[in-house]
Amino acid sequence: MNTYYISVGSNMGDRQGFIDGAYAALQDHEQIATIETASIIETEPWGYTEQESFLNTVWRIRTDLQASAVLAILQTLEAAANRQRHIHWGPRTLDLDIIYGLDAAGKEMTIAEEGLTVPHLHFWDRLFVLEPLQDIAPDFTFKGESISERIAYLLTEAE
Repeated sequence: MNTYYISVGSNMGDRQGFIDGAYAALQDHEQIATIETASIIETEPWGYTEQESFLNTVWRIRTDLQASAVLAILQTLEAAANRQRHIHWGPRTLDLDIIYGLDAAGKEMTIAEEGLTVPHLHFWDRLFVLEPLQDIAPDFTFKGESISERIAYLLTEAE
């Protein structure tokens, strides 16, 4: 069974409602074996900063689906939340990204396709992803660095 870590964000409308609705849909999806969630945190926008604050979390799902099929499900959920893509890193009702994946053998997935890159190119540089990821996967490591070390480094850099 494959394991995927999904970054979740919302900063428009009923933020909590959009997140809860997508979570429930994945929970009920016949091809998603399990879904777990980290705590939800409120964060300032990243990239394009002229927008409202976000609610962010990370989900861990287990499924036999390939990453492209998971992405298609996530994009369907975004569309159901009326996600619009007008401004890069702009406001959104729901943002769901596969940030990391492990295959059935526990090996890190490396995917570079049009519209899908795993590991996500920027996940290791974003506190709004790493803080909830640490909540759900405290022993997570990437390129030999622990998540706690990475968070400490990013917090120092932000000072």
